[in-house]
Amino acid sequence: MHVSRRQSAIGHAILIGAACVALYPFLSVLLLALGEPGARTSGFSLPTSISFANFTEAWDRGLDAQPLLSSLLVATSVVIGTLVMAVLAGYAFAVFPFPLKGVFLVLLLAGLVMPYEATVIPLYYQLKDWGLVNTYAGLILPQIGLSLPFAIFWMRTFFVSTPAALREAASVDGASRLRTLRSVLLPMALPAIGTLATLLFLFAWNEFLLALVLVPDDASVQTAPLALSFFSGNRRNSDPGVTAAAAVLVALPVLIAYLALQRRMISGMLTGAVKE
Repeated sequence: MHVSRRQSAIGHAILIGAACVALYPFLSVLLLALGEPGARTSGFSLPTSISFANFTEAWDRGLDAQPLLSSLLVATSVVIGTLVMAVLAGYAFAVFPFPLKGVFLVLLLAGLVMPYEATVIPLYYQLKDWGLVNTYAGLILPQIGLSLPFAIFWMRTFFVSTPAALREAASVDGASRLRTLRSVLLPMALPAIGTLATLLFLFAWNEFLLALVLVPDDASVQTAPLALSFFSGNRRNSDPGVTAAAAVLVALPVLIAYLALQRRMISGMLTGAVKE
C-alpha cells in the first residue's frame, strides 16, 4: 500500500509527539538529579552546571548497593524459575493432548486477568504461617506464581506457531519429546524466550506492592523500589535533587537492560506472528 509524504509526515509527527510526552517525566527527573545539591527547580529546566553530587549524597544516605543487589537477585530468580516452568508447560499445552486441558487453560486465563492486589493479603498470611515473611523466598515464589499465566500463554503461542512437520521429523528420527524440545524447538524459540525474559525482569525489578507487604522489616532483603519509597519518605532526605538521583539509580539498570535488548524484544514479539 502506497503511503504519501503527507501521511508519512503526520505519522512521524505523532510518534515524535508521543515520544516527547513519554520522555518528559524521565528527563525532568534526570535534569533535577544532575543539578547542584539543594537546587530548587520546577518543570523541565536545564541545570546551570552538571554535578553528580546528588548521586553521591543519595548513595551515602542509604540507597546503596544492598537494595540494588536484592532486586537483581529477586528479578533474576523470578526470570529463571518462570522461564523453566513456562517453556515446559507452554510446550505441553501446545503439543500434547491430555485430560482437562481446556479447564487448565481457563484457569490460567483466570490467573492472567485477576488483579494480583486481591491475593496480597492471603499471600502474606500463608507465607507468615510458613515462616517466609521477610525472606527472599517469600518474595520470589509469589512473583513466579503470578508471572506463570502470562509466561505460559506466551510460550504456548510460540509453540503453536511452529510447523508440526518439524516435530514429526524429529519423532521419525527417534528423538524423544524432551529431545525434540531441547534440540529442535528451543533454538527457534530463543527470540521469544529473550523477549519474555526481558519483560519478566522489568516486571520483577519494578515490583513494589509485594515487597512492601512481604518484606517490610528486614532491610537486607528489601528491593530497590521499596528502598526508594522509604528513602523519599524520610524527612532528612527531603532534598528533591537527592530524591531524583535516587530514582535514577533505581531506574538505571532497567533502562540499560531495555536499551541492550530492544532489538531482541522487537524480533521476539514478531516471532510467530506470521506463519510461513
